Parts: sequence; C-alpha cells; structure tokens
Amino acid sequence: MTETHVDKPRSIDHLVLPTADLGIARERLSKLGFTVAPDAQHPFGTKNACVFFADGTYLEPLAVAQRETCEQAAIDGNVFVMRDQAFRFRRGDDGISALVMGTDNAERDHVQFVERGISAGSNLAFSRLFETPGGDSATAGFELAFAADLRAPDVFFFTCERKNPPDVDKSALERHDNGVVGIRQVVLSEQNPSDFQYLLQQVVNQREVNAHSFGVDLAAANGDIVALNAAGMEGFFGVKGGTHARGLRLRGLVLCTTDLSGMEERLKEAELDYALVGGRLIISEAPGQGAFFAFEQA
Repeated sequence: MTETHVDKPRSIDHLVLPTADLGIARERLSKLGFTVAPDAQHPFGTKNACVFFADGTYLEPLAVAQRETCEQAAIDGNVFVMRDQAFRFRRGDDGISALVMGTDNAERDHVQFVERGISAGSNLAFSRLFETPGGDSATAGFELAFAADLRAPDVFFFTCERKNPPDVDKSALERHDNGVVGIRQVVLSEQNPSDFQYLLQQVVNQREVNAHSFGVDLAAANGDIVALNAAGMEGFFGVKGGTHARGLRLRGLVLCTTDLSGMEERLKEAELDYALVGGRLIISEAPGQGAFFAFEQA
C-alpha cells in the first residue's frame, strides 16, 4: 500500500440506481434535463443507461436484461449481481443501491477491505462496449472491489478501477440542458449515523469526520459523503419520514448546476413538483429516479 493511497481520500466515481426499465429511467431523467447515454450491456445480464458529468462522476441507472444470466452470475459468486438482486428483493426496483468510489488499484483495495473486516466478496473484472450518440464505440474495462456491512443490507459500496478508459469523445454526453456539471454530495440516512462512521471512513479512505447532532460528514476527494438522521434529512432537504429500520440507506444526492434559475423554469414548464430548501431545488424520488435530487448553484 503506497503512502499516497493511505493519505488521500478516494473520489466519488458513480452511483448505481436500480430501475425496473431503462426506458422509464431515460424518460424521467430526460424530462429533468439530463443527457442519457445509449443503453449498454454487461456480460453478466444487467444493462445500464448512464448520465455522465463533466467532473468525471456519473449516475448508473441499472436494469435486468437477461434474468437467467443474472441468476447464474449470482450463483457463480458475482457480488455486483448478488447485491443488485438482494436490493430489488428487499427495496423494489427503484432506489440507490451502491456508492462507488474511484481507485487506481482495485486489488489493493480488496486486500484492505478484507484486513479491515468490511469485504463483501471477491473482486469483479469485466469489460463492455461503450457507445456515443454519434456512433463512436470502444471497449471499456473495469475492476471492482466490494465493501459492505451486514447491519446495512440495503446498501453496498465498491471501488472502481477503470482499466482502459474508452478513447472516444464523450463531451456531448457530459452536456446537459439543466446545466448540471457534477455531483457535490451523496446523502445517506440512518437513525444513528455514527454507528457506521468506521465503515464510511474505510470506504472513503478518510480519517477526518465531522460529527454533529444530525449525523456525520466525510470529505471525499471531489465531494462530500453525508449520513443524516431523520431530523437532518428534514432540516437539510425537507425529506419527511426519514426514520426507517436500522441500517444505512442511500437516499439522494446534491448536483451542482451552472443555471439554477433555468433549472427552476424547466421544472415549472414540465409541471414537475419541487421544493426550495436552503437555496436548493429538491425533487422527490419518482419511478426511474429512485432518490431525491437536490440542485444547487455551481
């Protein structure tokens, strides 16, 4: 393990958002002003339609493409598929199931997760075709290292090493009509967030924690990871009924936009419900958008 790895927090890479149908997710996200990439197939039976941001982060709406292939992958020990199936069984087909952090060495991360008692299973290496709307394509490779906590069955974490980033121009996919340029904050909820402080520290690779009466905040390299109790969820985001069974859950994210007023006009024109809380536009979860989205000025 190198010293730079020990000292440097990981970056937010992406979030996995299960959905029953990519068409539903594409329609919802497009209505919110996002550019959605073409559907892409995984070799283990799932498929996605990602939303890429200029800061290098992205959202991964995920659907089941071939159920039999997914079931066999789970039997064979594919942690990604196993956790996706478990989430859908417990929580349904909408939500955020995983927080993904970037890494340059997934094998090293797996060793670290095992040593610290939070490994969720063996690494997964795979490749898939990446296509742009203009028809350019290339093969992208990934290796994932998984972490989880048995006390929190409705969320898992992994680091993602991008083995060979596709040499294609995806700038068109990173431009969004709503002006969103990246993820600023990922929001989790729990009755007593400090019970999961150690887990989050290991996932983010961050020793420093800001603990307060509403929960805990950790600074990733490119944003914040926040775990809040019910009072914090309502106070910061206007999300009522934040109390749920014990265990962390991924509840929403804060996105930064270059045109917050334009985003509000878009929501009005589309007749989409929203709330203003602390200078942010808050949009509640909906089919195809399995978490609340909060927009704030970049």
